[in-house]
Amino acid sequence: PPLLEKSLERGWRVVVQSTSQERAETLDAHLWTYSDDSFLPHASARVADAQDQPIVLSIEESNPNRANVRFLVDNAALPADCDSYERLVLVFNGDDPDAVAAARE
Repeated sequence: PPLLEKSLERGWRVVVQSTSQERAETLDAHLWTYSDDSFLPHASARVADAQDQPIVLSIEESNPNRANVRFLVDNAALPADCDSYERLVLVFNGDDPDAVAAARE
């Protein structure tokens, strides 16, 4: 959440891509409840107004909200349009040798 907050403070739109619907739903629940005094406006890529959301949670490579920044979690693959983002952020478990190797690749 702090990285997402910083992205919004900079006026960036964000896509957070994970590798499963279950993980996207877990992230969605966490963003609603992580802090009593903060709010991160977000939605799933499946909602009708995803294009209007500052943060979109997705399991696909699409960029429904014209995001400037893409967060890739759970070893999500780089999207084909990775050059179109101002930032790509890889979020991985530094204690998992396979995740570290995938991030380095």
